[in-house]
Amino acid sequence: MKRMFVVGAALLALTGAAVAADLPPAQNYYKAPAFMPPPFTWTGFYVGVNGGGGFGNSKWDTTNGFNTSGGFVGGTIGYNYQIQHFVVGVEGDVDWDSIKGSTGGFSTSNTWLSTVRGRVGYAADRFMPYVTGGGAFGNINASAPGLAGGSATNAGWTVGAGLEFAFYGNWSAKAEYLYVSLNKFNCGIGCGAATDNVSFNANLIRAGINYRF
Repeated sequence: MKRMFVVGAALLALTGAAVAADLPPAQNYYKAPAFMPPPFTWTGFYVGVNGGGGFGNSKWDTTNGFNTSGGFVGGTIGYNYQIQHFVVGVEGDVDWDSIKGSTGGFSTSNTWLSTVRGRVGYAADRFMPYVTGGGAFGNINASAPGLAGGSATNAGWTVGAGLEFAFYGNWSAKAEYLYVSLNKFNCGIGCGAATDNVSFNANLIRAGINYRF
């Protein structure tokens, strides 16, 4: 009886070993899938800072046009929504600047400028070239020799293009060109005539850094 028990136990052990030998390595059953990071998206709200330089011109009815130039710095807020490779959004900014110029004692200056624009871009992963356009708002200050001068807050328009690059996490950097026209206002007697229209136009070249939420 003991012999039969021992022989049976030995046969069971050999059978189990043979079955185990035929099984593939355990790691083939429990290997975790490779980690795939989620695809990058431009969708979301963002805030940022921007700064740069501007150059343009101003024209008065009573004098020839003259060049203007200066620097500016300010803040940005916006929202993007990505649809496959296309990104649509809206962006607003306010800048404090010192764009000004003069000729023969006549001078024009702008001390603040704001834009509200739509943006349409093409997302190549973390690179996004885009076009933009919308409304522009700012002040036009005019002064003439020996006269009171005048100023006004005007509404105008802007159009431009840029390139934005997401360089780390939710941070991105951009370079942008905008053409801005604040149209003109009638400075009147303060500038030397019953009707003296003063215009302000500028080319803005700026860089910015944004943080997306």
